[in-house]
Amino acid sequence: MKTPSNNLLALFSLVAIIFIACQKESSENISNPPVRIYLTDHATPIFDSVFIDIQKLEVKLEDDTLSNGGWVNMSIRPGVYNILRFRNGLDTLFAAGNLPNSQIRKVRMTLGTQNSVMRNGQSSPLKIKDKEREVVINLTSANFDVSNGQVWLWLDFDAGNSIQVDNSGSGNNNGFELKPHIKAFGKTNTGRIEGKVFPLAANPIVKAVIGADTATAIPSNGEFKIIGLNPGTYTVIIDAQNGYADTTITNVRVVNREDTKLPMITLHQ
Repeated sequence: MKTPSNNLLALFSLVAIIFIACQKESSENISNPPVRIYLTDHATPIFDSVFIDIQKLEVKLEDDTLSNGGWVNMSIRPGVYNILRFRNGLDTLFAAGNLPNSQIRKVRMTLGTQNSVMRNGQSSPLKIKDKEREVVINLTSANFDVSNGQVWLWLDFDAGNSIQVDNSGSGNNNGFELKPHIKAFGKTNTGRIEGKVFPLAANPIVKAVIGADTATAIPSNGEFKIIGLNPGTYTVIIDAQNGYADTTITNVRVVNREDTKLPMITLHQ
């Protein structure tokens, strides 16, 4: 399977567009607001690549005078995207444009059937049921940013929670199933946790936990960043490999619009 080059970057751009098309922080609408949509990903430590077939992206406007129930197609480049390219706080602009003067209420992403994962050099298909191919994300004013008359939106495709073992087969050939988990957020009403963890030989996995919610990062050259976190007090867990001991950091406070920087973390055997 070919690895897409610029498609995923294009998808992130589209996510940014959706945010821009959203309403103002006040109750007023923006007149024909420019929209920017970005795509990002909470990583999974299981797979080397996760290829998602994205065919369509729409936004629903609060305007009864529009056709198609207020759903407006966004101009995207349909295709297969390796969403694991966008982790540790990375994102990319997928599309940009202007929408009619109205508030955005929902985002709808339609997936195709050419989904797969790569693990240890071996590709496996990601099965998806027809009812799972259309993902609708409800929006409120807290899910997007408005700045200088523009609307900004980020879509987080949670790879870790979106892939499950498919038990419909027999023996050891069950494979995997895609049940998409996508969250919309803006940077105004969320915060970030970042830091460095060494040594690289520990192959650490970083998890930010609050209540029943867990966000995951896989460090790159020791550096990690988890974005789109709701404000609150988190526990950061570093799962180490290769004989290194796990580490837990408690009382990590996340504040809107800010980066919470952790001291450098050194793991020991």
